[in-house]
Amino acid sequence: MAACLGVSGVPAAAQQAGQLDGHMTENPQYKQLSSPTQTVPANTAPPRSDGESSSESNRVDLSPPKWDSISHPEAGHVADQALKQHEWNPLRAMKDVEVGDFYYRNENYKAALSRYREALEYKPRDAVATFKLALTLEKSKQISEAKLRYQEYLTILKDGPYAAEAKKALERLNKP
Repeated sequence: MAACLGVSGVPAAAQQAGQLDGHMTENPQYKQLSSPTQTVPANTAPPRSDGESSSESNRVDLSPPKWDSISHPEAGHVADQALKQHEWNPLRAMKDVEVGDFYYRNENYKAALSRYREALEYKPRDAVATFKLALTLEKSKQISEAKLRYQEYLTILKDGPYAAEAKKALERLNKP
């Protein structure tokens, strides 16, 4: 049989009997201030100012050495690519698809491609963005990448809403 717990997580019967006041007073080390004018003991550290950090004294310089770019000239672009990665943001991806649809309807395929690709940066493996990117690539006469994107869509959602259309497009594009 489970005991009924009171407000502070202590058995209700013990609270009513006055045996325990709650979890804070169970610890003998806990001392409650008896009056508002009572001061805090002198052994506590003063609060830090806004600009001061507890780790200020042991800060480590993480910048690369001055000669590193000479020793490793090919390494600069790797860091640049890592900084350009986007965080996962499905709402931003959805908006990019919406704007890409606008460009696609107006036959601005270059801008539509850019938006669909950006949507995939914010939400990789997005089925809708992948399919619409494939459509736009096909309209732009980039047939080899369009095939890859149609196949990628079928990998993501083999029975999705655009699956039949993707299969027809692959058959059409694979004909000599």
